[in-house]
Amino acid sequence: MRELCAVVLAAGEGRRLRPLTELVPKPLCPVDGVPLLDRTLDRLAGLGLAGAAHVAVNACYLADAIVAHLDGRVHVSVEPPPALGTGGGVANLRDWIAGRDVLVCNADGYLAGGAPYAELLAGWAGDRPRLLVVPDATRGDFPSAGPRTLRFAGASLAPWPLVAALPTGASELNVPWRHADAAGRLDLVRYDGVFLDCGTPADYLAANLHASGGASVVGAGATVAGTLTRSVVWPGATVRAGEHLVDAVRAVAPDGSPVTVRAGRPAA
Repeated sequence: MRELCAVVLAAGEGRRLRPLTELVPKPLCPVDGVPLLDRTLDRLAGLGLAGAAHVAVNACYLADAIVAHLDGRVHVSVEPPPALGTGGGVANLRDWIAGRDVLVCNADGYLAGGAPYAELLAGWAGDRPRLLVVPDATRGDFPSAGPRTLRFAGASLAPWPLVAALPTGASELNVPWRHADAAGRLDLVRYDGVFLDCGTPADYLAANLHASGGASVVGAGATVAGTLTRSVVWPGATVRAGEHLVDAVRAVAPDGSPVTVRAGRPAA
């Protein structure tokens, strides 16, 4: 097998998570006090993938915040808007990848239980693309034949020949995945832990509550004089006396005003 590197995709706008993502890019949204991006980097470090020689992060939307947060810990590829997409972001890093196979991770994926990246890598010969998938009969998108009962869980393995063949410019990785699937050359590795893509307020809240063991989450420097039920209070935010937040996320705008997102009751 060729040498392995990792690319963490962190360029998207996170539109469904607005107005939270008008304050910070989605990869920096905290889950139980830890930014999603840092959770991904910690998982990669557990595989021995760390530092600018082994891990790259692409950024576009609010890229300055991501660059400042990473502070030289990894290689950063800043794309001018609009973002290049999942395939374009990897293709833009071809010179850095330099013939290696790639573990591609979505920065906004919350994974808990087991060792998902290690499970994805187990027994891989580097000759076929692989996807980490979770059972999901309602939102499944794989396999291509028969009932689609598996959903992509935010991590994949891309052999160097696939990376080398990606078109320059904007593209999506699901295009070569679909081609490989149709040809019977796509491997799906089922993950039986928890996966949430944190793309919606409900999933983002569910990730926080899972990570905290079900307790409401209060960030550093937050002030809570009111009451919380299944809610998240970001660092520096305030819940005033008499307020009762239920299934909500409270943040703070640059001018100090409160920002509240009603998430709805997370699924059990």
